[in-house]
Amino acid sequence: MGEKNTKEIVRYSMLMALTIVATILIKIPSPATKGYLNLGDTIVLLSGLLLGKKAGFLIGGIGSAIADIILGYTYYAPITLIVKGIEGFIAGYLMEKKFFENKVFLITLIGGIIMAVGYYIFQIPLYGSKASLLSIPGNLVQGLVGAIGAIGLYRSLIKLNYFNFKE
Repeated sequence: MGEKNTKEIVRYSMLMALTIVATILIKIPSPATKGYLNLGDTIVLLSGLLLGKKAGFLIGGIGSAIADIILGYTYYAPITLIVKGIEGFIAGYLMEKKFFENKVFLITLIGGIIMAVGYYIFQIPLYGSKASLLSIPGNLVQGLVGAIGAIGLYRSLIKLNYFNFKE
């Protein structure tokens, strides 16, 4: 295994661990869907912004799903794996597009909206459309808070110019 692979594994692992901590640190129960709101989206989106779509998907999906399992929301882990993975993937994917250059707020906002819609879609078979609809406002707030946090961290890390995440 080369140095590049080792660095990638360390970065992914570190950000997955941060995703888990950010998710577990503050969790606000959502009675309508038996889920919870959290700060994990900050790291999910940041991962996509810094490391690209593959990292965004793996870190967002796996890190968030592990947090669900640790917190006892095991039934949500498969849904979270997909939804948060797509959220991170989208952030990384859009970051690569010329149109979105220097539009980090728009990128993270789109990622947060996709997360809210993704949970809504996956919750319909579990709780029905009315109960699932009740999760959208909370998930949109969670996505917005995650977007603001990701932007702040992203800009700080870029300004430091200490990290070369793309190497």
